[in-house]
Formats: sequence, structure tokens, C-alpha cells
Amino acid sequence: MTEKDYMRRLLSYTRKAVEDYDLIQEGDKVCVGLSGGKDSLTLLCILAGLRRFYPKKFELYAVSVNLGFRGVSFDAVAELCKKLDVPYKVINSQIADILFNIRKEKNPCALCANLRRGALNDAAKEMGCNVVALGHHYEDIIETSLLALFYEGRYYCFPPKTWLDRSELTVIRPMIYIPEQTVRAYAKVADLPIVKNPCPMDTTSKRAEIKKLISDLEKDNKEIKTNLFGAIKRGLWSPDQD
Repeated sequence: MTEKDYMRRLLSYTRKAVEDYDLIQEGDKVCVGLSGGKDSLTLLCILAGLRRFYPKKFELYAVSVNLGFRGVSFDAVAELCKKLDVPYKVINSQIADILFNIRKEKNPCALCANLRRGALNDAAKEMGCNVVALGHHYEDIIETSLLALFYEGRYYCFPPKTWLDRSELTVIRPMIYIPEQTVRAYAKVADLPIVKNPCPMDTTSKRAEIKKLISDLEKDNKEIKTNLFGAIKRGLWSPDQD
């Protein structure tokens, strides 16, 4: 498949999610949270494409939060944003130093996520945005629900659309229907400027363990992802749920 073929598929998945959950409104200013990974870069390209033809007109911006690891550069990401005509800002932080040197966190992922979200939301507000878009895909949804079930003892997964009272922002996840393998294939064929994640917890986190568990279970049950995702839609995202 060509880059255009993959993009057509990605846009189809995304438009369905946007319309199923009313993710984008007329006049929205949408800020993409760009970690520099394949998921967020793919989301940027998808929304840049959707912006050209979606009947509800919206503006697109992007923000990266630099965690402070040495040797990380977002220059190539900035070039992509320029090519797509998307205003872009990099927020420099000391999050890595706080987690690993000052607090010496053994399990830093939750705190890291909170700090990154805070920095991203603040930057989005400064840019005049009212919506933040995150690149969570199909497998992320499944993995998050299992993490909550196994390690928190509750049946939970973040919804496609969330209103944040404190920040007065709406958070959307337009890629919830897109399989990770499609994202990976597009990122490769489009030669996206992926920023390697230098975090030492990247492959040893609980999420990595859950990802491996699902992969192992899928060897015996090819429908496991479909069943889990369906259960989440019916049980957590149905109109009857709070």
C-alpha cells in the first residue's frame, strides 16, 4: 500500500470516531500533543488531512513537551509541522530530572504522565486552543482497561472525549478505532520523523507487560482484542454510563 492508501484508511477510521463521539465542533482550535512517537505524529498528519475537507471547520496546532533527556531534538518534528502548516511549540521542562534524580521514583510513569499533561494543557491554553487531541489508538484502549482492572481493581478506560473543568479544555482521542499495526505501517511508509524515547522505563513498564500478555493470549484467541474493545464500548462508553 502507498502512503495515500494508508492515509485514506486512517481518515476513514478517524472520521467514524469523530462522528460517533462528536469529537470536533465548528470553530474548534485543536492542539495535538506531540510526543514525537509514531502515534502522535500520525495523529498530526490525520488531522491535517481531515482539516481540508471536514464539514465542521477547525484550526490545528501542536505542542511537544521536552522532558529534559539529553540528546533529544524536535527539529525534524518542527519541519513536519511547517510542511503541514501547523503552528508548533516545544515546551522545555525538567520532568526527567524531577522523576529520576530528585524524587528517584521507582514507578515514575503515572507522575510523568500527570506532569506532561499539565505542561501540555497549559501550553494549549496559551495558544488559544479549546481542545487537546491525543494519539491513543485501538490497542491503547484495551491495554489501559486491563491496567486499571489488574492494578487498580476497577473497570475503567479513558473515554473518547473528556471535559477538564480545571483547565477548561476538552480532550479528544480521534484514533481509538485505528489498530497499532496500521499506525506503524503508515509511520514507516510516510517516513515520519520519530523521536526515539530515551526513557529507561519505556520497555519495562506495566503497560509493556500488558502488551505482551495480550500478544500471548491472542495466539490462542484471535478475537480477544475485538471482544475486549467491544466490552469497553458497551460497558464504559455507552450513553447509559456516567
